[in-house]
Amino acid sequence: MIAKNDLYDQLQRLDGQSYGAYKSLKGEYDFGEFVLHIDHVQGDPFAAPSRVRVVVPQSVAGFPKGLWELPCRAIALADYLTREFYRATQRRERGSGSGKSGLVGIVRPSQAVLNRSAARVTADAVELRFTVGLPAFGRRIAGRQAAELLCRAVPELVETTLFYGALDGTAIQRQVDGAEDAEVLRSQLPTHNLVAFVADGAMLPRRSGVDERPLAEQAIPFKSPDSLRVTLHCPHAGAVTGMGIPQGITLIVGGGYHGKSTLLRAIEAGVYNHIPGDGREQVVTDRAAVKVRAEDGRSIAGVDISPFIGSLPQGKSTQHFSTPNASGSTSQAANIIEAIEAGATALLVDEDTSATNFMIRDRRMQALIAKDREPITPFIDKVRQLYTDHGISTVLVMGGSGDYFDVADTVIAMDEFCPQNVTAQAKAIAAEYKTERDPEGGPRFGRLTPRTIQPGSIDPSKGKHSVKLRARDIDQLQIGTESIDLSAVEQLVEPGQVRAIAEAIVYAQRYHITATTPLPEAIAAVMADVEQYGLDCLTDWPMGDLVSFRGLELAAAINRLRTLRTG
Repeated sequence: MIAKNDLYDQLQRLDGQSYGAYKSLKGEYDFGEFVLHIDHVQGDPFAAPSRVRVVVPQSVAGFPKGLWELPCRAIALADYLTREFYRATQRRERGSGSGKSGLVGIVRPSQAVLNRSAARVTADAVELRFTVGLPAFGRRIAGRQAAELLCRAVPELVETTLFYGALDGTAIQRQVDGAEDAEVLRSQLPTHNLVAFVADGAMLPRRSGVDERPLAEQAIPFKSPDSLRVTLHCPHAGAVTGMGIPQGITLIVGGGYHGKSTLLRAIEAGVYNHIPGDGREQVVTDRAAVKVRAEDGRSIAGVDISPFIGSLPQGKSTQHFSTPNASGSTSQAANIIEAIEAGATALLVDEDTSATNFMIRDRRMQALIAKDREPITPFIDKVRQLYTDHGISTVLVMGGSGDYFDVADTVIAMDEFCPQNVTAQAKAIAAEYKTERDPEGGPRFGRLTPRTIQPGSIDPSKGKHSVKLRARDIDQLQIGTESIDLSAVEQLVEPGQVRAIAEAIVYAQRYHITATTPLPEAIAAVMADVEQYGLDCLTDWPMGDLVSFRGLELAAAINRLRTLRTG
């Protein structure tokens, strides 16, 4: 292993040489208190920055065992260190040079506490992965600047962000304890027959649709109605009271701008843990709850949507339905069936992003258009069967149709961001004002047909590259020559999740997708490998920009691949 001083001298000697000479730096370097790994060297100052790692022995880093001995605590600690390093890189000045010279970067964390390949904490060591832009002037090596960057700036970042003695121990303990509390809260949901739990005092409103930080002013702390208040217990926070969202069918109603969608978005985000100060630290949701919506224009491959949509005009069957350009109703039907196929236990639906003709068909429309001329069976006639036949709950924001009162188990009214249990009133109204609409759903939900995928329909190659992947923010990824639109997959919160999903699609195609393997089994096999071996199993070399994802989102991405063909 090369010593730090030798690296410094080597960089000085490289000064003024062609940028390609930086390739000689690949290797391991002993900095005394840590080891620097240069895993990949950029070929050009304007190319993606070089990938590096630092490994600090736990004997040097000094993090107490109690902070990392449980998996959820280790993830929370690694999340904290990633944030500290990110903040430190944002404070430092890059210096001069061409392209990405002097840049030190790491994945930008969201409000969620997630398992990221950027950082890992074990009994042996703390490892952090980040990127550096090796300095250049034009396309000539700036060796002196590189020596300062790698041998002085990087060690300073490591010493101030990865050593326990240099950090705020109280803040670390708070984040780690909070993450464990959230895990324990979530684990209690099935025991109490709940889909979600929203703690009293939670701050649900966000600053804006593009800023997930809590609203700083005028936000009203959440207060649960007495009739829905439950008490759960945490190892650190102790007894926590809040509103339980029961299994079954729950409506969230209320006037416009009174907080219906705000509550649903908090429930959506409750599949993740959150950092202290987010306001949603004790808002938890069943891990397999999925937000579904209409998605005009998406492609659908071989999905049996017949529980919702019968035979189409000209006798086109919907038992193996494919289209490159789905309507609002067919896309929402496919999204629900695909979510069920992928293992969803609860559906989260907002009328604002749903197809009206998929959600309801009232008595007057039934009178005008006979059922034998309408292939769509509206969601209102299937939502109960979803629960009774398959145990799948639904949480539905509904401000425009009281017909849903008939099928709801629980009705929560939001009034100036304060929830009220109005189930009894809603049922009384339903009894007094009959809808007189005819149920159209039949006695059962309908069949769920497992699908297999043709492996050859997933092609990650492009030109000379056998694998070409690209992720763009949280709403799009590219596999080979094909783009996948993920804008309607609303529970993705970080670009690193999209990058990891792209890698996982290729991994699944290589190792688990066969012409005879049902898609859910292939997805489950990928997730089992990630659970056992970590995100690194998805790539051929260590990457620092991958973020954990659910099998539900992996399935959603595969299902939106336009070249997809089913067996």
